[in-house]
Amino acid sequence: MKANPDDLLVLLAVSRSAKFTTAAQALGLNHTTVSRRIAALEKSLGGRVLARAAGGWEVTELGARAVRAAEEVETVLATLGPTGAAPDPIAGVVRMTATDGFSAYIVAPAVARLRREHPGLSVEVVTMTRRALQQRSGLDIEVVVGEPQVHRAEAVRLGDYRLGMYASRSYLAEQGTPESVAGLSGHPLVYFVDSMLQVDSLDAPRRLVPTMRDGLTSTNVFVHVEATRAGAGIGFLPCFMADLHDDLVRLLPREIGELLPYWMVLRPDSMRQPAVAAVVHALREQMSQHREKLLGR
Repeated sequence: MKANPDDLLVLLAVSRSAKFTTAAQALGLNHTTVSRRIAALEKSLGGRVLARAAGGWEVTELGARAVRAAEEVETVLATLGPTGAAPDPIAGVVRMTATDGFSAYIVAPAVARLRREHPGLSVEVVTMTRRALQQRSGLDIEVVVGEPQVHRAEAVRLGDYRLGMYASRSYLAEQGTPESVAGLSGHPLVYFVDSMLQVDSLDAPRRLVPTMRDGLTSTNVFVHVEATRAGAGIGFLPCFMADLHDDLVRLLPREIGELLPYWMVLRPDSMRQPAVAAVVHALREQMSQHREKLLGR
């Protein structure tokens, strides 16, 4: 029995979202119809095309072959636009996760520029600071700090950024300016919540200046910046964020600093999607254009 092309396109939608409900919304169907179409496809192919995974569904080996066939069907259909003009292939939803700072200063402007040329594109960004996932069903792109250890995925180094110690001018006027690393001892640290920090590469301040005490801690780097500006303590901040504020002073730049890499993780099939490939290119271009600021120069 041959596979129904409509069923293949349903599988393609599920493979991109990892959820029947999301695929159903994208296709204008209901959840039951999507489930029935997948069942029909599995019957025609003689095996399972989807398997349960954390957070949704992921394709099996058979399913991956069916998805490749579905992408070919989608490409052929895309050439049948009105008046012979093919629809823009850079369209649809791209889903990604990234850190707060990267999302705001790299993703946001890169996507805004890309969407001016491709208005049919939509990008969903979930901000978090964590290790790369081993199962990334429903995600097209992950951006993490530090080299990821992943399987069945492609990891690409995007570039580096620098963090340094900063304090507000008002804080230094009240508490004095530390003249050495030892002088930081006892000052309150504004940084990530130690017990919730998943990324080993981000442990620098507690490793470099273990005598600093936690002042205000948060899982959000924008809180770190604003708390430091408000005088809550000395913040260990990304230079590309802190240097935007004239009321912040970088302390001991020759002695204290950490250079960390951003890495991008992609599913093996992600770059075959024109929309994902376009977003990846836009992110790399934005990183290249802002390299000096990222490095705190």
